[in-house]
Amino acid sequence: MERVAAFEKVSREQFIKDWIDTFPDALQEEADKIYDELRLPRRATRGSAGYDFYTPLAITLRPGEMLKVPTGIRARMKEGWVLMCYPRSGLGFKFRMQLNNTVGVIDSDYYGSDNEGHIFVRITNDAKDGSVLNVPYQGGFVQGIFVPFGITEDDCAEEVRNGGFGSTGI
Repeated sequence: MERVAAFEKVSREQFIKDWIDTFPDALQEEADKIYDELRLPRRATRGSAGYDFYTPLAITLRPGEMLKVPTGIRARMKEGWVLMCYPRSGLGFKFRMQLNNTVGVIDSDYYGSDNEGHIFVRITNDAKDGSVLNVPYQGGFVQGIFVPFGITEDDCAEEVRNGGFGSTGI
C-alpha cells in the first residue's frame, strides 16, 4: 500500500476558535482540555480501509436531531488524492446515522486553507424506529478513506482554495 497522507491536529488556537464558534456556551478552558485529548484517526486492523475519527464529545441524538462536530483534525495528503468520509458502518446500519452532505469530500488543497483544513462533520440520526444514537466520548463515529482521483485531459483549473464549504463559489 502506498503511504499518501498524514493526520494532524489543527493548532490549539484554531480548534478553540472553532469549538467556541460551534458551541457558544463553551468555555475556553473546556476547549483547551478537549484539544489536549484529541485522538488522531486510526485504522482498527491491517485490512481496514477506513481511518476511524473519534468524537471529541459524547453524542446523544434522538431521531431527526443533528450535530456539527469540529474534529480538531486535518489531513495532509499527496496531490491527486482525496479523503472520503462516511459514517462508521455499524452506526449507519443500526441508526441510519447520516453525514448531512452524504459523503464528506476532503480535497488535498483544503489543508492549506485559512482554517488550517479543520475537518468538521455534521451528522443526523435518521432512525425510523425511534432508536437513540449514542456515541461515547472518544468513540469512533466517522471513517475516512483515501482515494486517488483523475482529471480530464482538457482540465485547466488554476484557482487556489481558501476555505471549506462554498470556497469555490458554489
